Amino acid sequence: MGVRPTESDATVAASARGATLPHVTATPPKHIAGLTDPEVRPLERVAIRLRESSVTLSAWRMAVSGPEGAGTLVRVETPGGALYRGEGWFLGWAQEAMSTAWAELLPPTDSERLDIPQLG
Repeated sequence: MGVRPTESDATVAASARGATLPHVTATPPKHIAGLTDPEVRPLERVAIRLRESSVTLSAWRMAVSGPEGAGTLVRVETPGGALYRGEGWFLGWAQEAMSTAWAELLPPTDSERLDIPQLG
């Protein structure tokens, strides 16, 4: 007399044959700076002027959009350190919050994308 498979055995057998659950295997959406799966456009160089200076400076502008909204971050390098200005979604954010958002949204560098094959 053989042993009858239980319901849990049937479930294990089904998963062994390649059955998957989409809600378990799907990649969860990224939540960065309060945006779901934000789209970051390429950085662009812009000229800006600070109120306390008569000199025109160069800055980087990052445009970001997501389902919750869109905005831009501008990063200026000064002798005193980096300054950020937020527009749209980022308007009114503190310097620390904009600095963190900038770092999280910054696209990976070429060295971070480099895949070195394993030899041997």
